[in-house]
Amino acid sequence: MLPAAIAWCLLQLLHPSLVVCQQQQAAGATRAFFVFGDSLVDSGNNNYLATTARADSPPYGIDYPTHRATGRFSNGRNVPDIISEYLGAEPVLPYLSPHLDGRKLLGGANFASAGVGILNDTGIQFANIIRIQKQLRYFQQYQSRVRRLLAGDGDATARLVRGALVLITLGGNDFINNYYLVPFSARSREMALPDYVRYLVAEYAKILRQLHGMGARRVLVTGSGPLGCAPAELALRGSRAGECDAELQRAAALYNPQLVDMIRGLNADIGADVFVAVNAYRMHMDFISDPAAYGFVTSKVACCGQGPYNGVGRCTAASSVCPDRSVYAFWDNFHPTERANRIIVSQFMDGTQEYMHPINLTTILAVDAAAAATFN
Repeated sequence: MLPAAIAWCLLQLLHPSLVVCQQQQAAGATRAFFVFGDSLVDSGNNNYLATTARADSPPYGIDYPTHRATGRFSNGRNVPDIISEYLGAEPVLPYLSPHLDGRKLLGGANFASAGVGILNDTGIQFANIIRIQKQLRYFQQYQSRVRRLLAGDGDATARLVRGALVLITLGGNDFINNYYLVPFSARSREMALPDYVRYLVAEYAKILRQLHGMGARRVLVTGSGPLGCAPAELALRGSRAGECDAELQRAAALYNPQLVDMIRGLNADIGADVFVAVNAYRMHMDFISDPAAYGFVTSKVACCGQGPYNGVGRCTAASSVCPDRSVYAFWDNFHPTERANRIIVSQFMDGTQEYMHPINLTTILAVDAAAAATFN
């Protein structure tokens, strides 16, 4: 597998008018990075859509380098941004950004959209969002754009995609904003929870197979976090002492092991460790269960919001905002602070198989770099 910068340099020999190869080498042989999923990883696509699922106004982005709202559901950087740091690259741009063109395309793209789920009917209350099948269609479109950029060189485009790192984060909204959105929701009337979980996992397997069919060869697949512990759910479900909601926790407990089993099965069918199961539940519960051990004063109350646990409604300019975001685990009613995201990504990098199965990201990067060196 060739990292994106190496592939680009090889193409430079054929197309010297495109860019100076030495500039790419000086920047380091970083690989392309693609992101799919929901608000936990959306870096601003929804800014370009007529939807209520947006984070493009203050105080979002208060701790981002620009101190401006970017569309990230965070006070600062989100998980993809921090992974990009480890890759030695700039954060990948939202696919809908007008700035994602030319050489920037070779670094990858973020296709994620707040509100989406595994199922097409998840997030319908948000109207215009990029549902996962459309994210995949955009990925096809992206590859066509890169092919045109590289003067029709389909082989180089394929190498770029095969050598890329992919992150996909789905599932939480299928519970929060679908099955449990309202009492006696359509999905909950249609299926008991165990049946719904099996259905979700089967549908997710189809999505992952599509990604593989489109060239993805290293895919980080995050499981569900502790759904019942979000400040929004503590407030909505009347938690008296900050205890997590048992029913939502049961949903996550049913879903996550089946997701891991499905990923094992896909890898066995393919004959390679294409998909890596990310135990987001454990990563979050570490600091939710013992916030003081991670330097947080609370893992129950959101930094920005209103009502019990600051969990009622959206984070807006009218909300109360904590003065020190670094000591809060949650930024708003559902999403972690940048500091919590950094703790999460540290487990992506170095976590044991309990966190990253079958291998962590540090191992992936080392193995793939060695394979690229051998190939070259």
